[in-house]
Amino acid sequence: MVENRAGASGTLGKERVATSPADGYTLLVMSSGDAIVQPLLAKTPRDLELGFAPVSMAATGAYVLVIHPSVPARSVKELIALGKARGNTGKLTFASSGVGSSVHLAGELLNVKAGFKMLHVPYKSSADAARATASGKVEVSFPGVPGALPFLHANKIRALGVTSLKRVPMMADVPTLNEAGVPGYDRYGWYGVLTPLGTPVEVIARLNSAMVAVVNTSEMKTILNNQGLEPQTQTPPRFGAFIQGEIAENAKLIKVIGLKAE
Repeated sequence: MVENRAGASGTLGKERVATSPADGYTLLVMSSGDAIVQPLLAKTPRDLELGFAPVSMAATGAYVLVIHPSVPARSVKELIALGKARGNTGKLTFASSGVGSSVHLAGELLNVKAGFKMLHVPYKSSADAARATASGKVEVSFPGVPGALPFLHANKIRALGVTSLKRVPMMADVPTLNEAGVPGYDRYGWYGVLTPLGTPVEVIARLNSAMVAVVNTSEMKTILNNQGLEPQTQTPPRFGAFIQGEIAENAKLIKVIGLKAE
């Protein structure tokens, strides 16, 4: 049974799982933004270090750096040069799904690594951010691959790069930002499964085995690939170490840009 507990940037769902019996029957499916960034900003009572045990990652998905066709840039290097030329007057604008969202930090990471400054314009959702870019209200955004493709096919946006270190099969002709002039740039969304802290190790092991078996079936791979996602499973210890790395990297970026919860 799936229970969608939306609200408070994922806090309600996390509370529901963290306070459930640690028997392996109640699981948390978590995306990277809710899992990592929001707890760092809002100091929510149930973060991933306190209330949960990792089971496995399930999938990852890159974002796409896209611009409105009116922006006079044909490459990432040209976009960065344009941003630097504008300086503090008429800054490039970039849209996201909200302050502290994973795509917001994707834009801020580009600012930091490329040494220029785009102006952040938050929207309510990734779809709204993509529409704002396609309509020309905002110049840059970082939608996921499925969100970008309809606008790309309609020539309403132009793709300059993908945010992961590897190219995306659905957009194989689009370079990574790392290839396109921003060395070391690596940002992507991920989905994973956790269970309440205290769940027996043998139960977590069985859950992990079941997840690995399902995620790596040809049917599930096709479903995930059609959504611009790559199947990705890990052992519980490796997923736990990955989460700790994500917390450290995002905390560092949040400190550098001085981001505060609104």
